[in-house]
Amino acid sequence: MSYNILVINWQDIRNPLGGGAEVHLHETFKRIVQKGHSVTLLCCSHDGLPDNEIVDGIQIFRRGSRNAFNFHVPSQYKKLREQTNFDVVIDDINKIPFYSPFFVKEPLIGIIHHLFGSSIFLEAPLPIALYVNLAEKLIPAIYRNIPMAVVSNSTKNELVQKGFDEENIHLVYNAVEPEAYRADFSKKAVHPVVGYLGRIKKYKSVNHLIQAFKIVEKSIPDARLLLIGDGDYLPELKKLVAKLNLKDKVDFTGITHHQKKIDYLNKMWLMVNPSPKEGWGLTVIEGNSCGLPVIAADSPGLRDSVVHNETGFLYPYGDYHKLADLILNLLKNDKLRNSLTDKCIDWAHRFNWEKSANDMLNLIETVLSRRELNAGQ
Repeated sequence: MSYNILVINWQDIRNPLGGGAEVHLHETFKRIVQKGHSVTLLCCSHDGLPDNEIVDGIQIFRRGSRNAFNFHVPSQYKKLREQTNFDVVIDDINKIPFYSPFFVKEPLIGIIHHLFGSSIFLEAPLPIALYVNLAEKLIPAIYRNIPMAVVSNSTKNELVQKGFDEENIHLVYNAVEPEAYRADFSKKAVHPVVGYLGRIKKYKSVNHLIQAFKIVEKSIPDARLLLIGDGDYLPELKKLVAKLNLKDKVDFTGITHHQKKIDYLNKMWLMVNPSPKEGWGLTVIEGNSCGLPVIAADSPGLRDSVVHNETGFLYPYGDYHKLADLILNLLKNDKLRNSLTDKCIDWAHRFNWEKSANDMLNLIETVLSRRELNAGQ
């Protein structure tokens, strides 16, 4: 039996502002399409992208600006369901929720990568941070009885603490394509390269990595810092690099295409993720798949994706002196660094998108079967 699935998310895979949530959504649901199901994605518009487009079999409808998309969702959902009979609706909850239980008529499933909580105050000005924080606080009351797919045990535990039924929370992990993210040691830089991969947002705390690197380069003068990604906090990071006299030591790549990103990963000696909170840390296992150990803040999501002392190391969030110590130890100890390589690759390859798609599809089937059973009683 094939299903007609509507997914609602702020952005799609082609939106340059997208991140790990969009990768998870796209990689999962394009495989569900390949299994014979129909998937429609309702998301915000973006300059240069068409209103309607099919990408990897997913029918994308882009409507409304990014800042006001949530206000467009109820009316656009109504228009779409007048054209198509959907079997199930997936609400990908990210920052400001759509409050879909108030208006969606079909069986509903939520996806939550992580809740911002207090970390939103690291990212946004106070009025916006308060708005997002208040909107998130309403999630437990409104979505408590909705089946949820989450990407890590950290997020699962957080939802349970907020009153969600543990039996109603299902793990659908982030994953990696081993054939794409493959270690190529011939591309390893001859000098030490510390890397970061991800969006350049204030809350991601990449400034901590730059401060740590200032300590590192004093001990290892030929070390370099490679920052892959783009975002609205990039100008501030460049100012910090200039202030610390690191302009000749730090490389900013901006947005890169897929193969170039993999080339950069293979150039690195290790990768760092200093974020205070992640759903999982998709870039962690992408780096692992290329044989890279990852040093990360001991924060929700990252403590799920990094196996301490096996695929990398965890340090107290914000302690850039400890971060610098861990980087120095790993750069100077070739034996230790090389001993982690195979463990990193093995760990990353435990997670594959085919399994994630099957897990999501099983959840959809369970929810629809439960609906049919209740209707027959």
